[in-house]
Formats: sequence, structure tokens, C-alpha cells
Amino acid sequence: MNVAQTIPAGPRAPTPGAVLALLKPVTWFPPMWAYACGAVSAGQITSDRWFAVALGVLLAGPLLCGASQAVNDWFDRHVDAINEPDRVIPSGRMPGRWGLGVAIVSSVLSMVVAAFLGTTVFVAAAIGLALAWAYSAPPLRLKRNGWWGNAACGFSYETLPWITAAAAALGTVPDSGIFIVAMLYGLGALGIMTLNDFKSMEGDVRMGIASLPVQMGARKAALFAGLVMIAPQAVVVALLLGWTHVWSAGAVAALALAQALALPRLVADPKGKAVWYSGLGVGLYVTGMMITAFAIRP
Repeated sequence: MNVAQTIPAGPRAPTPGAVLALLKPVTWFPPMWAYACGAVSAGQITSDRWFAVALGVLLAGPLLCGASQAVNDWFDRHVDAINEPDRVIPSGRMPGRWGLGVAIVSSVLSMVVAAFLGTTVFVAAAIGLALAWAYSAPPLRLKRNGWWGNAACGFSYETLPWITAAAAALGTVPDSGIFIVAMLYGLGALGIMTLNDFKSMEGDVRMGIASLPVQMGARKAALFAGLVMIAPQAVVVALLLGWTHVWSAGAVAALALAQALALPRLVADPKGKAVWYSGLGVGLYVTGMMITAFAIRP
């Protein structure tokens, strides 16, 4: 018997499950949550804006975030073969150039949907999509440097969805207070993104990716991640006090304090506790986002 005949051929096209795995539904939560915060912060949504807000949720999560995940996995397939070989592309469940095709189609579809939501939303979506491609794709490949890459992710995952939702809900450009709060929470997301880098330190070193844990060392990067999450929340607390939202300021301060109390445990064992701190700290962080959104709504 011919040996080649005994080896089963791989799939010629991905299954729907493989496509869904590439788009990573679990990652849709952060931008969808930020979008929900933006919609809340805009105030009472009129009946003629509900469809735009609902369509924006689809845009923020499955479309834009899904596109960014497909782009990232395609251009990271060689790194993933080292760090996470079971992912959909290196494992062969997404054969050939299908991964790139899914990234392109989802990107185009994102912009088509954004075009129906007005100029402000379209521009915000275009910026987010451009950052998604610049993050992963050469020649820029922002993720090669943890400062640029994580800042781009934080801005795309928190700031842009918040502003986009407020614009979709209002039908116009949001006020300065919404912009300031959205920018602060996007800045804090730099720390959230850094928490995700500890699991891939080995592969990053081998592939020449200068993530912040690689640049700083694990313990310094862990401390940085926690502090850069907490510091913008402290500014938000000060703003809320200045805007006379005393109870909301107290609640956000308590959530930030809980993150600070948990931080020494992360610093003591960054690789072992990064997932734990991400679950605890990020949960507290996004809770504060929603409290702030309710506080600043008109």
C-alpha cells in the first residue's frame, strides 16, 4: 500500500466551528461592554435610535473584534505554533489562506455596517479597524513592541467602542465628559492587555516580540500592569467628585482599592497569577466603568 494513501488529507475548507473559533467569541465581551457603557453614558435613548444602538453592539463585538482576532491569528500563526499549537490555524483546522480570507471579509463587512450608523461611528470604526491591522500585520506590526501594541488594543477595546456607542445613541458627537472618561478607561486597558502577555513570554522571546513582560521582566511588568489599571480609575474618582457624583466616586474608589490590595499577589507570581488577577481585577475594573457610565449620563 502506498504510504501517502494511508495519511488522511486535511480539510480543504474550514467548518463553521473553526470559523467561529477563529473569531473568538470570548474576546467580544470587552468592546461590547465598553459599547454598553457608552450607550448608558449618553442618557435616555430615543425610540428612533434603538436600532442604531443594537446594530452597534453587533459592530463592536462579532464584526470589529472578530475581525481583529482573525487578523491577529493569521499574522501570528508562526508564534502560535510555538505558544499555542492547538489554535485553529496552526492545528490545521483553518487550512491554506482561509484565515486571511476570513479576516478580510469580516473587515469589509464591519465597514459596511458602520456606514449605516453615521459619520462619527464610521470614522471610529475605521480607526479601530486600521489599528487592528496595524497591530498584527507587517510592516507596522505594532505588537512587536508592547508599548505600541497594548496601547492600540486598549484604545480599540475600550475608548473607541464607548465613543461609538454614545455617538450612535445620540446621533451626534458626544460631549467632552464622555470623551475624557472613555480615554481614561482606554488608558487603563493598557494594563489589562499586559496581563495577557505573560502566557506567551517564551514564544515572544524566540520570535523577537518585545512585549512588556519581555522588556521589563515579569515582576516589574506585573506591577506596571496593576498600577496602570488603577491610576486612571483614581483620576475618574476625582472627576466624579468634581461633578458631584459622590456615591459613584466612592464605589469606583472601593473597586480600585480592591485591585490594589490584590496586586502584591500578582507581583509575587506573575506567570502563575496573571489569569487570576485578570479575572478578579478586570471584573472590578469593568464594574467601575458601568458605575461611571450611569453617573455621567445626562
